[in-house]
Amino acid sequence: MGASPVPVSETGRLARKFETAGWDGLAVGEAHGILPDPYAALAAAAACTSRLRLGTAVAVPLRSPFLAASAMATIHAMSGGRTRFCLARGDGAMKVLGREPMPVHAFIDYLEQLQGFLRGEEVEVDGVAASLARMPVIDDSYQLGKVPVDVAATGPRMIASAVRLADGVSFAVGADVGRLRRCVELARSARIEAGFDVNTLELGCYVQMAVVGEDPESARKAIRGLVMTHARFSGYTGQAMLPDVAESDHGQIRQAVAAMDTTLRHGHRTIARATDNNSNEVNFYPDVVDDTFLDRFGIIGTPEHCADRLRKIIDLGITRIYVGTRGMGVDPLEINTAQIGMEVLPLVRQSLN
Repeated sequence: MGASPVPVSETGRLARKFETAGWDGLAVGEAHGILPDPYAALAAAAACTSRLRLGTAVAVPLRSPFLAASAMATIHAMSGGRTRFCLARGDGAMKVLGREPMPVHAFIDYLEQLQGFLRGEEVEVDGVAASLARMPVIDDSYQLGKVPVDVAATGPRMIASAVRLADGVSFAVGADVGRLRRCVELARSARIEAGFDVNTLELGCYVQMAVVGEDPESARKAIRGLVMTHARFSGYTGQAMLPDVAESDHGQIRQAVAAMDTTLRHGHRTIARATDNNSNEVNFYPDVVDDTFLDRFGIIGTPEHCADRLRKIIDLGITRIYVGTRGMGVDPLEINTAQIGMEVLPLVRQSLN
């Protein structure tokens, strides 16, 4: 998970490469004007793989729920049921268009409508009823059951909404085990309060990871922008912080919010500046996150260190981990991605067997 593989014309080949390298899945984001259309990219990946799971990390509520559900169901059919989609209110994708994230109450309505469409129900939107129920009747490929939907959440309101309406919730609070544990406890409590079986709640999270080899700074560079992007979700417009954020991190998060806001809204004016002569390498992220914060929020180290950090997260009851391997404009050859797949994930699986 991270910036979509480049070039997009090679998505199928790259997806096969990830499958061979030991990855369980590939998740692509939705940020029009920055990233390729996620459903087109996932369709290419589905056609060229047989085992790799496919999904979004994350899709945002720009499309109508009817169109988003139709696209999701189509990728699910094309992949033979290998998809899992994650949605959020939208931040970066919205700011590229000069908008703010969808309010929580509006996102709840959107999610309810989306889930209804995916279940084949008749859903009323703006006074008009519609349904996807005819798709599996016309085309047998769609007879694979409902597409599972996750919600990416950071704050308590979104977590509570996700555990009530979605099939799973994935926390975007970094790799700190303490913060993740509190999110798990909050999600389980909200699940019980809503009257659902807590044991059926599927938990996930987002972490950013870099394997350090001969060039530690190159590894850090691969995920520095991703850490900054995810860290900003812990602050509200850079001022009020989520209650479980350490005060020592407030300054870094405020800087991340301000820097990413400028980059997303106006970065198209400077994106052409290349870092070197290599194709697809650009200066996208301003450098506002220091190494201390980077090490704490992300996972950076030897394969053994990275595997140990992942095991501690799994021990919390988290069963799905979206691993961010590179930001936009850095590591286009997916070196860090390959190292994690071949050197870290086997160690994690070995410890779980």
